[in-house]
Amino acid sequence: MTNPMSSGRQTPGLPTPPKGWPIGSYSTYAEAQRAVDYLSDENFTVQDVTIVGVDLMQVERVIGRLTWGKVIGGGVVSGAWLGLFFGLLVSLVVSGNALVPILFGLVGGIVFGVISTTIPYAATRGQRDFASTMQLVAGRYDVLCDPKSAEKARDMLARLNP
Repeated sequence: MTNPMSSGRQTPGLPTPPKGWPIGSYSTYAEAQRAVDYLSDENFTVQDVTIVGVDLMQVERVIGRLTWGKVIGGGVVSGAWLGLFFGLLVSLVVSGNALVPILFGLVGGIVFGVISTTIPYAATRGQRDFASTMQLVAGRYDVLCDPKSAEKARDMLARLNP
């Protein structure tokens, strides 16, 4: 059933499902990328190729335990860098002693850094005493190709992995 309000055109910027025939399936993104790079090296029209991550998973990798000392130390370091940066910028445009804005920026940055890291940590009330990174990972990576050239691409990839 068609929507009478639509004109049948794709709206620019909206996500659309990938199209094409599968020409290869790989367990890592690096392998899929290698396959497409091979096709490119062989002068294949890679504009017809799409890499699709299938069976997506959000993976949170724990990188360490958080303590008040680590949280405050991290706030001091990140705040010091930010404050030093802004202090140096201000010292370039202020006449007089250039050390004053640098020191003011450094101290202000440290205070800001400590506050901006300790408040969120305190708000967790011990429910999240670890640091982690998030990644979106696929279970496999399929390489799709426009049907008009899929057979040729499949034959070329067969030569890559005999």
